[in-house]
Amino acid sequence: MGQMRTATVTEVKNGLSALLDRVRAGESVLVTDRGLPIARIEPVTSHPDAAGRLKRLERAGIMRPGGGVAPLELLRRPGPALPREASASELVIEERRSGR
Repeated sequence: MGQMRTATVTEVKNGLSALLDRVRAGESVLVTDRGLPIARIEPVTSHPDAAGRLKRLERAGIMRPGGGVAPLELLRRPGPALPREASASELVIEERRSGR
């Protein structure tokens, strides 16, 4: 299997049978509307395969597998103290907006 196939809504409407043939053959199709992903058509399997799904996401460039060992000493340290008036989620949102 190569990269995930991308098709516009118009391509899906006009060529659904051909796309479904590709899906039957094991390929996934990402459906876009005006360049934005809106749906994914994937083969149905009788047994969910988490490892296979991860491999498909990796091949599509959506994720990268972790490397090495988790830094347990870092995870065991207490987190930073938060100001009383702030919530952790608000601080994360602010950090993402500011790009820090």
